Amino acid sequence: MDQAQLSWITNFISGIAYDTLRDVFVRGKYRDVILPMTVLRRLDAVLESTVNAVREMKQHFDREGVIDQDGALRMASGHAFYNTSPFLMRDLKSRKAQQTLKDDFMAYIDGFSPNVQDIIKNFEFRNQIGKLVESDGLGQLIEKFLSRDINLSPNPMGELPGLDNHAMGTVFEDLVRMFNEDNNEEAGHHWTPRDAVKLMASLMFLPVAGKIESGTYLLYDCACGTGGMLTVAEETLQQIASAHGKQVATHLYGQEINAETYAICKADLLLKGDGDAADNIVGGPAHSTLSADALRTDAFDFMLANPPYGKSWKSDMERMGGKNGIKDPRFVIEHDGTHSNLTIR
Repeated sequence: MDQAQLSWITNFISGIAYDTLRDVFVRGKYRDVILPMTVLRRLDAVLESTVNAVREMKQHFDREGVIDQDGALRMASGHAFYNTSPFLMRDLKSRKAQQTLKDDFMAYIDGFSPNVQDIIKNFEFRNQIGKLVESDGLGQLIEKFLSRDINLSPNPMGELPGLDNHAMGTVFEDLVRMFNEDNNEEAGHHWTPRDAVKLMASLMFLPVAGKIESGTYLLYDCACGTGGMLTVAEETLQQIASAHGKQVATHLYGQEINAETYAICKADLLLKGDGDAADNIVGGPAHSTLSADALRTDAFDFMLANPPYGKSWKSDMERMGGKNGIKDPRFVIEHDGTHSNLTIR
């Protein structure tokens, strides 16, 4: 699918906001509804062919008292996510009573797998549902996302071609950028410009290009934002390896403190079909990479990051024991057998 078609899809989805949310939310809040709804609709479309198998397995496990069901339900769905609710999104179109629609929609989103629940929670999407129901906007929103004019499924729908994972990821990233621009967010607040990321990745890999062997490499970003650095680094490493006749596999890891940005990163990886990488992203307000390192037992082959600038780290320093009490080995410098604490400013 060419860029013009992808841009049309992006504009159609952003147009849903203006059609259904204008009198309900201020413009800067459109993203709080449209981004999670885009994720849910794509996952819903992907799961459609295996949803019955998942429901049957869930019922069997519940009867047998099986507690840990996640891995088997993923296998039944054929994906890194699933939904055990009695509904697909299209089943909700016929709901006329607003309270029934709300109850069934809540059951629908509650049926998604834990990794999708994490995304929904960090988007704070449930907080928006009451307002949507009160304004009679939830039904309209569902109708728009199920329109025959747009296809977010990987399979063709009539004359509309399917969207593969790469194309869906492109659409989602374009939506994120569009809403960021609408909100006049400064470049670098949640993401680093792509050209800068490409330069950073080249500076990291090119000096060791001749030493890269076939194998598996772990890439890490301790302040991963929406995940752009990780995906560009992955692309760059694979291109350099291929140019040297090597074959490499990559695993992405990251940590992000901003809840919505973390949700975007994790959702983007799921939409691209990289469920393992999505599971390796940790985030939310309790996950400062300084004072709450979630990956302290892991080791990585390459790391790149653009930590937030213009931000005070005093609260992190206090949680870590204060200027003279820091014991985290990442911030301790050893000189001739003695130790001194690295000051966080």
